Amino acid sequence: MTTLHRDPSLFAQPALREGMRDMRAVSLGIAAWGLVTGVAMVKSGLSVQLALAISLFVFAGSAQLAALPLIAAGAPLWLILGTAFCVNLRFVVFSAQMRPYFEHLPRLRRLVYGYLIGDLSQVLMIRRHPHPTGDPQQTHYFLGVSLANWIAWQIPSILGILMAQHIPGAWGLAFAGTLALLGIVLSLLADRTIAAVIVVASALSALLFWLPLRLNLVAAIAGALMVGMAWDAWSQRQLASSGGLLNGSKP
Repeated sequence: MTTLHRDPSLFAQPALREGMRDMRAVSLGIAAWGLVTGVAMVKSGLSVQLALAISLFVFAGSAQLAALPLIAAGAPLWLILGTAFCVNLRFVVFSAQMRPYFEHLPRLRRLVYGYLIGDLSQVLMIRRHPHPTGDPQQTHYFLGVSLANWIAWQIPSILGILMAQHIPGAWGLAFAGTLALLGIVLSLLADRTIAAVIVVASALSALLFWLPLRLNLVAAIAGALMVGMAWDAWSQRQLASSGGLLNGSKP
C-alpha cells in the first residue's frame, strides 16, 4: 500500500471521497456479512491466527464461506482449493473489465487495485464510469469505493474472529447475515445484466441443491458467468448497431 502513502493529497481528491460516499450506502450490509464470516471461520475450527490471515490476504467472503464446510468436514486440499477457485472465477471477468481503466498504471499499483476489487466496488465503478477514458478521476473513484468496501468488510470480520468464542450460536447471526446480503443483492436489481445473473445463479443453485459437496454453487457460478458474458456481448452488439443506425450507416 506504499503507493497510497506517496501522495497524501490523494485522499483529498473529490472523486475518491465520492466513491467512499457511494459505497457507504451498502456498507452496513457488507459489515454484517463480514461479521458473520469472521465468526463462522472460528466456529468451523480455524485458529484465530489462521482466520485473521485468511481475512486479510484472501479477502473473498464468498470463497471463504464456500470453503469452510469443506475444511470442517476434512475434505481433501485439492477440493477446497478447487471450490475457492471456482467461486472466485468471476474476478477473472472483473479484472478483464477493469483492464482498460488501469492498464496505463505502474504494475505495483495495478496489483494493489487487483487485490481491492470486490463485487460491489466493481458494480459501482462501472455504473459511475461506464467508459474508460484514462482520466485520473476514474482511478480515484475506484480507489474510494474499494477502500470503503475493504474497511467495511475487514473491521467487522476481524471483530467476529476475535469475539467468536463469546458469541452464542443461538443468536442466529447466520440468518442476520443472509438478510443483510439479500438487501445488498436486491439493491443491484436495477441493472438488467446483474438481475439476469442473479436470477440464473439463484435458480441453478436451488435446482441443483441435491449435488454433493456444494457443487450446486459451482454450477450456479458457471451458469451465471456464461449468462452475464453472453448478455454483455449482446448488449454491446445492440449498442453498436444503434450507433450505426444513428450515424446513417448499416448495423
